[in-house]
Amino acid sequence: MGLGIKLKASRLNDFVILEKSDSAGGVWRDNRYPGAACDVPSHLYSFSFEPRADWPHKYGHQADILAYLTHCTRKHKLEPHIRFRAEVSSARWDEASSHWIVQTSDGHLYEAQSLITATGQLNRPYCPSLPGLENFAGVAFHSAEWRQDYDFSGKRVAVIGTGASAIQFVPAIAPLVSKLYVFQRSAPYVLPKPDKTYPRWQRMVFARFAGVLRLSRLLVYLRHEMRAFAFITWRAALRIKRWAFFRHLRRGVKNPELRERLIPNYRMGCKRILLSNDFYPAMDRPNVELVTEPIEEIRPDTILTTNATERKLDCIIFGTGFAATDFLAPMKIIGLRGQDLNRCWRDGAQAHLGMTVAGFPNFFMLYGPNTNLAHNSIVYMIENQIRYVVACLARLCRDEIRTLEIKKAIQDRFNARLQKRLQKGQWSKGCTSWYLTATGRNATNWPGYSFEYRLKTHAPNWADYAVG
Repeated sequence: MGLGIKLKASRLNDFVILEKSDSAGGVWRDNRYPGAACDVPSHLYSFSFEPRADWPHKYGHQADILAYLTHCTRKHKLEPHIRFRAEVSSARWDEASSHWIVQTSDGHLYEAQSLITATGQLNRPYCPSLPGLENFAGVAFHSAEWRQDYDFSGKRVAVIGTGASAIQFVPAIAPLVSKLYVFQRSAPYVLPKPDKTYPRWQRMVFARFAGVLRLSRLLVYLRHEMRAFAFITWRAALRIKRWAFFRHLRRGVKNPELRERLIPNYRMGCKRILLSNDFYPAMDRPNVELVTEPIEEIRPDTILTTNATERKLDCIIFGTGFAATDFLAPMKIIGLRGQDLNRCWRDGAQAHLGMTVAGFPNFFMLYGPNTNLAHNSIVYMIENQIRYVVACLARLCRDEIRTLEIKKAIQDRFNARLQKRLQKGQWSKGCTSWYLTATGRNATNWPGYSFEYRLKTHAPNWADYAVG
């Protein structure tokens, strides 16, 4: 969406957006579970070139973010460029024409000079393979595919996972059900969420004085950027966050035995740090039980754990996140000399600056490998990528060149340095997390400050590219 807006602003109007769903909105269209909200402040989780002054809350709720994205689509007249219900199954580079041939699941073909993927890292729900799940007679679904028609009243419900989604919907459904079993593999670090409702006068100030809104956004950005200081530069600062975590846990959970089981057994920052004010009080409710024993088998109306305990169930909800390291899957991307991108990435996805891949000319990614942040807004990273990609597309369109391809030596050198930095940081060892591939490679996170990424992507270095 952001790329489409900037393409139009640059008068590069000959583009098509292929969207697999029947409407715009991406993750905020799909994730409609109760309590769904962002953990980045609203003013920073929105485009700098399309600010919104009247965000109702400091942290955007799902409906508000979706409304904002719908507004962007309509204001900038993107609908004529979008083909809905067009899920891409494959894309193949045709060397004779120097074009990409893109095929959708319904057989339609599109031919284009350039291909940009903007599928993100959190778009494919992940459900673990549990023995006997196919025999379960009740209702089972992933939080990203929430059953809006399901009545939780008086039901016995199991939640598998305690990640970012689960800590939001568990407090919402706990008062409704008769019994809630929360199955936890590893405890998350949960800190207070400093949310608030913006009063009318403050929204009016933001609307009337654009400079105040810009300053507010800048201050929020700088405050979040300082968080990286604890992960990258001075890790002793994490002790302050750990102290805040323990205080938050003590205030929310009165049961000392339960508190003990909610303490993570890994260092802070190894997994995503979560924000919630009501998760711990929800876990302390009398009708909520934390289960830390592994699941042995799912039966038609029960879950059996390894300590031989059976729990009767009506419903199972998977709060198990997304297949974040399976970039672009299940799409098949074929580049020069028949190279299959998925095969090239069998040991973990990698790209130059998270955007371009050697052997795949005129191919660009938004929110690609190693561009995720654990401390700031992904929208900031995406805006930098948009600027970079638009510069590349402008050169392809206006300088009458046929191809741009990152040199393999440049890509390899960049990723060697990147992985070396990641190995020294908090995000690559010490626990099992969605940041890592099955082999332990961190294919998701950026290892430094976000302003470093901005400096590196300020403008393409054309010497890094083979121009055809």
